[in-house]
Amino acid sequence: MAERADDRLLRLLGIVAYLDGAGPVSVADLAGRFGTTPAQIQKDVDALWVSGTPGYWPDDLIDFDAASIDRGVVHLTEARGMTRPLRLGTREAVALVAALRAMKATDAVQADPARSAVVESALRKLTDATGEAASAVDVRLAPGGDKQVVAAISSALTNRHRLRIRYVTSSDVVSEREVDPVRLHTQDEFAYLAAWCYRAQAPRTFRVDRILEATETDVPVQAHPGQEPEIDFGALFAGGSSPLATIRFAPRARWFAEEVPVESVRNLPDGDFEVTLRVTNPGWLRSTLIRLAPLVRSVSPEILADDVAGAATAALALYGDGDGAGDGAGHGAGGVRDAATSADQH
Repeated sequence: MAERADDRLLRLLGIVAYLDGAGPVSVADLAGRFGTTPAQIQKDVDALWVSGTPGYWPDDLIDFDAASIDRGVVHLTEARGMTRPLRLGTREAVALVAALRAMKATDAVQADPARSAVVESALRKLTDATGEAASAVDVRLAPGGDKQVVAAISSALTNRHRLRIRYVTSSDVVSEREVDPVRLHTQDEFAYLAAWCYRAQAPRTFRVDRILEATETDVPVQAHPGQEPEIDFGALFAGGSSPLATIRFAPRARWFAEEVPVESVRNLPDGDFEVTLRVTNPGWLRSTLIRLAPLVRSVSPEILADDVAGAATAALALYGDGDGAGDGAGHGAGGVRDAATSADQH
Protein backbone atom coordinates (compact mmCIF):
# COMPACT_ATOMS: atom_id res chain seq x y z
CA MET A 1 0.00 0.00 0.00
CA ALA A 2 1.33 3.42 -0.95
CA GLU A 3 2.39 5.62 1.95
CA ARG A 4 0.25 8.67 2.59
CA ALA A 5 1.99 11.98 1.87
CA ASP A 6 1.07 13.47 5.26
CA ASP A 7 2.54 10.43 7.08
CA ARG A 8 5.84 10.86 5.25
CA LEU A 9 5.87 14.61 5.86
CA LEU A 10 5.52 14.05 9.60
CA ARG A 11 8.40 11.57 9.53
CA LEU A 12 10.61 13.94 7.52
CA LEU A 13 10.00 16.77 9.98
CA GLY A 14 10.56 14.40 12.88
CA ILE A 15 13.88 13.22 11.46
CA VAL A 16 15.18 16.78 11.22
CA ALA A 17 14.06 17.65 14.75
CA TYR A 18 15.48 14.43 16.21
CA LEU A 19 18.85 14.66 14.46
CA ASP A 20 19.25 18.31 15.48
CA GLY A 21 19.30 17.24 19.13
CA ALA A 22 20.74 13.73 18.91
CA GLY A 23 23.69 14.32 16.61
CA PRO A 24 24.94 11.60 14.22
CA VAL A 25 22.74 8.46 14.24
CA SER A 26 23.14 5.24 12.27
CA VAL A 27 20.68 4.57 9.47
CA ALA A 28 19.54 1.36 11.18
CA ASP A 29 18.85 3.11 14.51
CA LEU A 30 17.00 5.93 12.76
CA ALA A 31 14.85 3.42 10.88
CA GLY A 32 13.99 1.64 14.13
CA ARG A 33 13.07 4.88 15.89
CA PHE A 34 10.72 6.00 13.10
CA GLY A 35 9.26 2.57 12.36
CA THR A 36 10.47 2.23 8.78
CA THR A 37 13.24 0.56 6.78
CA PRO A 38 16.87 1.65 6.27
CA ALA A 39 16.14 1.96 2.54
CA GLN A 40 13.28 4.37 3.27
CA ILE A 41 15.51 6.42 5.58
CA GLN A 42 17.99 6.76 2.71
CA LYS A 43 15.17 8.02 0.48
CA ASP A 44 14.04 10.44 3.19
CA VAL A 45 17.54 11.86 3.54
CA ASP A 46 17.77 12.28 -0.23
CA ALA A 47 14.46 14.20 -0.17
CA LEU A 48 15.54 16.40 2.74
CA TRP A 49 18.84 17.13 1.04
CA VAL A 50 17.04 19.05 -1.70
CA SER A 51 14.59 20.77 0.69
CA GLY A 52 15.01 24.10 2.39
CA THR A 53 13.89 27.71 2.57
CA PRO A 54 12.75 29.88 -0.39
CA GLY A 55 15.54 30.68 -2.76
CA TYR A 56 16.65 27.05 -2.80
CA TRP A 57 20.29 27.87 -3.50
CA PRO A 58 22.85 25.55 -1.89
CA ASP A 59 23.05 27.76 1.22
CA ASP A 60 19.25 27.62 1.62
CA LEU A 61 19.00 23.81 1.77
CA ILE A 62 18.99 21.32 4.64
CA ASP A 63 22.42 19.70 4.64
CA PHE A 64 24.00 16.44 5.79
CA ASP A 65 27.59 15.24 6.04
CA ALA A 66 28.12 13.21 2.85
CA ALA A 67 31.04 11.20 4.26
CA SER A 68 28.90 10.03 7.18
CA ILE A 69 26.14 8.89 4.85
CA ASP A 70 28.65 6.69 3.01
CA ARG A 71 29.44 5.01 6.37
CA GLY A 72 25.76 4.38 7.12
CA VAL A 73 25.44 7.28 9.55
CA VAL A 74 23.10 10.27 9.22
CA HIS A 75 24.71 13.50 10.44
CA LEU A 76 22.60 16.66 10.08
CA THR A 77 24.83 19.73 9.63
CA GLU A 78 22.25 22.41 8.71
CA ALA A 79 18.59 22.31 9.74
CA ARG A 80 17.68 25.63 8.07
CA GLY A 81 15.55 26.68 11.04
CA MET A 82 13.25 23.65 10.79
CA THR A 83 13.69 23.00 14.53
CA ARG A 84 12.64 26.45 15.71
CA PRO A 85 9.42 26.49 17.77
CA LEU A 86 6.19 27.44 16.01
CA ARG A 87 5.14 31.07 16.50
CA LEU A 88 1.40 31.71 16.38
CA GLY A 89 -0.18 35.04 15.61
CA THR A 90 -2.94 36.32 17.90
CA ARG A 91 -5.68 35.39 15.42
CA GLU A 92 -4.30 31.87 15.00
CA ALA A 93 -3.98 31.39 18.76
CA VAL A 94 -7.53 32.58 19.43
CA ALA A 95 -8.86 30.22 16.75
CA LEU A 96 -7.09 27.31 18.43
CA VAL A 97 -8.42 28.34 21.85
CA ALA A 98 -11.96 28.37 20.44
CA ALA A 99 -11.48 24.94 18.84
CA LEU A 100 -10.06 23.45 22.04
CA ARG A 101 -12.89 24.89 24.17
CA ALA A 102 -15.43 23.42 21.76
CA MET A 103 -13.61 20.08 21.88
CA LYS A 104 -13.49 20.16 25.68
CA ALA A 105 -17.28 20.64 25.81
CA THR A 106 -18.07 17.58 23.67
CA ASP A 107 -19.42 14.43 25.28
CA ALA A 108 -16.69 12.37 23.60
CA VAL A 109 -13.93 14.27 25.43
CA GLN A 110 -15.75 14.55 28.75
CA ALA A 111 -16.36 10.79 28.78
CA ASP A 112 -12.66 9.98 28.40
CA PRO A 113 -10.48 11.16 31.34
CA ALA A 114 -7.22 10.71 29.43
CA ARG A 115 -8.49 12.61 26.40
CA SER A 116 -9.96 15.32 28.62
CA ALA A 117 -6.64 15.76 30.44
CA VAL A 118 -4.76 16.23 27.16
CA VAL A 119 -7.24 18.83 25.87
CA GLU A 120 -7.26 20.65 29.22
CA SER A 121 -3.45 20.78 29.33
CA ALA A 122 -3.17 22.14 25.78
CA LEU A 123 -5.94 24.66 26.41
CA ARG A 124 -4.38 25.92 29.62
CA LYS A 125 -0.96 26.46 28.03
CA LEU A 126 -2.40 28.16 24.96
CA THR A 127 -4.70 30.38 27.02
CA ASP A 128 -1.79 31.50 29.22
CA ALA A 129 0.30 32.30 26.14
CA THR A 130 -2.53 34.17 24.38
CA GLY A 131 -3.40 36.43 27.33
CA GLU A 132 -6.37 38.79 27.25
CA ALA A 133 -7.39 37.87 23.71
CA ALA A 134 -8.36 34.37 24.88
CA SER A 135 -10.82 35.78 27.44
CA ALA A 136 -12.91 37.23 24.61
CA VAL A 137 -13.69 33.75 23.24
CA ASP A 138 -16.94 32.20 24.48
CA VAL A 139 -17.83 28.80 23.02
CA ARG A 140 -21.15 27.10 23.85
CA LEU A 141 -22.31 23.87 22.27
CA ALA A 142 -25.86 22.56 22.16
CA PRO A 143 -26.26 19.50 24.40
CA GLY A 144 -25.89 16.16 22.60
CA GLY A 145 -28.66 14.43 24.55
CA ASP A 146 -30.38 14.04 27.90
CA LYS A 147 -27.98 14.78 30.76
CA GLN A 148 -28.89 11.58 32.59
CA VAL A 149 -28.23 9.56 29.44
CA VAL A 150 -24.86 11.21 28.81
CA ALA A 151 -23.86 10.73 32.46
CA ALA A 152 -24.78 7.03 32.35
CA ILE A 153 -22.85 6.52 29.10
CA SER A 154 -19.81 8.36 30.44
CA SER A 155 -19.80 6.33 33.65
CA ALA A 156 -20.23 3.03 31.78
CA LEU A 157 -17.36 3.87 29.45
CA THR A 158 -15.10 4.77 32.36
CA ASN A 159 -16.02 1.67 34.38
CA ARG A 160 -16.26 -0.61 31.33
CA HIS A 161 -19.79 -1.69 32.26
CA ARG A 162 -22.67 -2.83 30.07
CA LEU A 163 -25.53 -0.40 29.36
CA ARG A 164 -29.27 -0.98 29.17
CA ILE A 165 -30.89 1.56 26.84
CA ARG A 166 -34.23 2.55 25.30
CA TYR A 167 -33.64 3.81 21.78
CA VAL A 168 -35.91 5.42 19.18
CA THR A 169 -35.01 5.19 15.49
CA SER A 170 -35.65 7.80 12.82
CA SER A 171 -38.86 5.87 12.04
CA ASP A 172 -40.09 6.35 15.65
CA VAL A 173 -39.61 2.68 16.50
CA VAL A 174 -38.69 2.29 20.18
CA SER A 175 -36.63 -0.69 21.32
CA GLU A 176 -34.89 -1.82 24.48
CA ARG A 177 -31.49 -3.40 24.25
CA GLU A 178 -28.29 -4.13 26.13
CA VAL A 179 -25.01 -2.86 24.68
CA ASP A 180 -21.33 -2.92 25.51
CA PRO A 181 -20.21 0.71 25.01
CA VAL A 182 -17.00 1.24 23.08
CA ARG A 183 -16.66 4.96 22.36
CA LEU A 184 -18.57 8.23 22.46
CA HIS A 185 -17.81 10.52 19.55
CA THR A 186 -19.19 13.44 17.57
CA GLN A 187 -19.90 13.81 13.87
CA ASP A 188 -21.33 16.99 12.39
CA GLU A 189 -23.68 18.38 15.07
CA PHE A 190 -24.55 15.05 16.72
CA ALA A 191 -23.01 12.81 19.37
CA TYR A 192 -22.93 9.04 18.79
CA LEU A 193 -22.36 5.98 20.95
CA ALA A 194 -20.43 3.18 19.24
CA ALA A 195 -21.26 -0.10 20.96
CA TRP A 196 -21.74 -3.84 20.61
CA CYS A 197 -25.47 -4.54 20.53
CA TYR A 198 -26.57 -7.87 22.02
CA ARG A 199 -29.94 -7.78 20.24
CA ALA A 200 -28.32 -7.36 16.81
CA GLN A 201 -25.26 -9.45 17.77
CA ALA A 202 -23.17 -6.89 15.89
CA PRO A 203 -21.56 -3.46 16.33
CA ARG A 204 -24.03 -0.59 16.16
CA THR A 205 -23.89 3.21 16.33
CA PHE A 206 -26.60 5.00 18.33
CA ARG A 207 -27.30 8.72 18.10
CA VAL A 208 -27.19 9.96 21.68
CA ASP A 209 -30.15 12.35 21.39
CA ARG A 210 -32.27 9.34 20.36
CA ILE A 211 -31.40 7.35 23.47
CA LEU A 212 -34.45 7.88 25.70
CA GLU A 213 -33.06 6.15 28.79
CA ALA A 214 -29.68 4.68 29.74
CA THR A 215 -28.88 2.59 32.80
CA GLU A 216 -25.42 1.44 33.75
CA THR A 217 -25.32 -2.20 34.91
CA ASP A 218 -22.63 -3.88 36.98
CA VAL A 219 -21.88 -6.38 34.19
CA PRO A 220 -18.39 -5.92 32.69
CA VAL A 221 -18.14 -5.39 28.92
CA GLN A 222 -17.00 -8.40 26.91
CA ALA A 223 -14.69 -8.94 23.94
CA HIS A 224 -16.71 -9.86 20.85
CA PRO A 225 -15.85 -11.92 17.73
CA GLY A 226 -14.57 -9.78 14.89
CA GLN A 227 -14.16 -6.72 17.09
CA GLU A 228 -10.66 -5.41 16.47
CA PRO A 229 -9.49 -2.94 19.15
CA GLU A 230 -6.96 -1.33 16.85
CA ILE A 231 -9.60 -0.92 14.11
CA ASP A 232 -12.44 0.16 16.33
CA PHE A 233 -15.73 0.60 14.47
CA GLY A 234 -16.20 3.91 16.27
CA ALA A 235 -13.08 5.20 14.55
CA LEU A 236 -15.06 5.75 11.36
CA PHE A 237 -16.56 8.82 13.01
CA ALA A 238 -13.90 9.70 15.56
CA GLY A 239 -11.94 12.22 13.49
CA GLY A 240 -8.58 10.73 14.35
CA SER A 241 -6.37 8.94 11.88
CA SER A 242 -8.61 8.09 8.92
CA PRO A 243 -9.60 4.40 8.74
CA LEU A 244 -9.44 2.33 5.56
CA ALA A 245 -12.47 1.14 3.61
CA THR A 246 -12.55 -1.42 0.79
CA ILE A 247 -15.30 -1.14 -1.83
CA ARG A 248 -16.00 -3.42 -4.78
CA PHE A 249 -17.66 -1.79 -7.82
CA ALA A 250 -19.19 -2.92 -11.09
CA PRO A 251 -17.23 -1.94 -14.24
CA ARG A 252 -19.50 1.06 -15.00
CA ALA A 253 -18.25 2.82 -11.86
CA ARG A 254 -14.65 2.97 -13.15
CA TRP A 255 -14.74 6.77 -12.99
CA PHE A 256 -14.75 6.53 -9.18
CA ALA A 257 -11.20 5.15 -9.13
CA GLU A 258 -10.06 7.81 -11.57
CA GLU A 259 -11.62 10.85 -9.92
CA VAL A 260 -11.46 10.02 -6.19
CA PRO A 261 -8.10 9.80 -4.35
CA VAL A 262 -7.70 6.12 -3.45
CA GLU A 263 -4.92 4.10 -1.82
CA SER A 264 -5.08 1.23 -4.31
CA VAL A 265 -7.13 -0.27 -7.16
CA ARG A 266 -7.39 -4.00 -7.86
CA ASN A 267 -8.95 -5.31 -11.08
CA LEU A 268 -10.91 -8.54 -10.64
CA PRO A 269 -11.30 -11.42 -13.15
CA ASP A 270 -15.05 -10.88 -13.67
CA GLY A 271 -14.55 -7.25 -14.71
CA ASP A 272 -15.35 -5.72 -11.32
CA PHE A 273 -12.71 -3.70 -9.51
CA GLU A 274 -11.92 -3.05 -5.86
CA VAL A 275 -10.65 0.19 -4.35
CA THR A 276 -9.15 0.91 -0.94
CA LEU A 277 -9.45 4.47 0.33
CA ARG A 278 -9.17 6.54 3.50
CA VAL A 279 -12.49 7.53 5.11
CA THR A 280 -11.72 11.20 5.75
CA ASN A 281 -15.31 12.36 5.16
CA PRO A 282 -17.84 9.69 6.23
CA GLY A 283 -20.82 11.83 5.23
CA TRP A 284 -19.59 12.28 1.66
CA LEU A 285 -18.73 8.59 1.27
CA ARG A 286 -22.12 7.58 2.68
CA SER A 287 -24.06 9.74 0.21
CA THR A 288 -21.85 8.68 -2.71
CA LEU A 289 -22.35 4.97 -2.03
CA ILE A 290 -26.12 5.46 -1.77
CA ARG A 291 -26.12 7.33 -5.09
CA LEU A 292 -24.06 4.55 -6.74
CA ALA A 293 -25.96 1.74 -5.00
CA PRO A 294 -26.71 -0.38 -8.13
CA LEU A 295 -22.99 -0.41 -8.99
CA VAL A 296 -21.67 -1.28 -5.49
CA ARG A 297 -20.97 -5.01 -4.94
CA SER A 298 -19.58 -5.00 -1.42
CA VAL A 299 -18.32 -2.68 1.31
CA SER A 300 -16.05 -3.30 4.29
CA PRO A 301 -15.63 -2.86 7.20
CA GLU A 302 -19.12 -3.95 8.20
CA ILE A 303 -19.79 -0.81 10.24
CA LEU A 304 -19.49 1.28 7.07
CA ALA A 305 -21.96 -1.00 5.26
CA ASP A 306 -24.35 -0.74 8.22
CA ASP A 307 -24.00 3.04 8.23
CA VAL A 308 -24.88 3.27 4.53
CA ALA A 309 -27.83 0.94 5.04
CA GLY A 310 -29.12 2.96 7.97
CA ALA A 311 -28.91 6.23 6.07
CA ALA A 312 -30.62 4.70 3.01
CA THR A 313 -33.40 3.22 5.14
CA ALA A 314 -34.01 6.54 6.90
CA ALA A 315 -34.15 8.36 3.56
CA LEU A 316 -36.53 5.84 1.98
CA ALA A 317 -38.76 5.92 5.08
CA LEU A 318 -39.54 9.56 4.29
CA TYR A 319 -41.21 8.36 1.07
CA GLY A 320 -43.17 5.64 2.86
CA ASP A 321 -41.53 2.98 0.68
CA GLY A 322 -39.89 0.64 3.17
CA ASP A 323 -40.36 -2.37 0.86
CA GLY A 324 -38.07 -0.82 -1.73
CA ALA A 325 -35.17 -0.16 0.60
CA GLY A 326 -33.43 -3.41 -0.10
CA ASP A 327 -33.42 -3.03 -3.90
CA GLY A 328 -31.24 0.05 -3.78
CA ALA A 329 -29.21 0.46 -0.64
CA GLY A 330 -29.26 -3.24 0.21
CA HIS A 331 -27.81 -4.31 -3.14
CA GLY A 332 -25.39 -1.40 -3.12
CA ALA A 333 -23.62 -2.40 0.10
CA GLY A 334 -23.26 -6.07 -0.69
CA GLY A 335 -25.07 -7.59 2.27
CA VAL A 336 -26.46 -4.27 3.44
CA ARG A 337 -30.01 -5.34 2.44
CA ASP A 338 -30.29 -7.45 5.61
CA ALA A 339 -28.56 -4.86 7.77
CA ALA A 340 -30.89 -2.15 6.49
CA THR A 341 -33.94 -3.81 7.96
CA SER A 342 -32.53 -3.49 11.48
CA ALA A 343 -30.08 -0.60 11.09
CA ASP A 344 -29.77 1.52 14.19
CA GLN A 345 -27.75 4.41 12.82
CA HIS A 346 -29.21 7.82 12.32
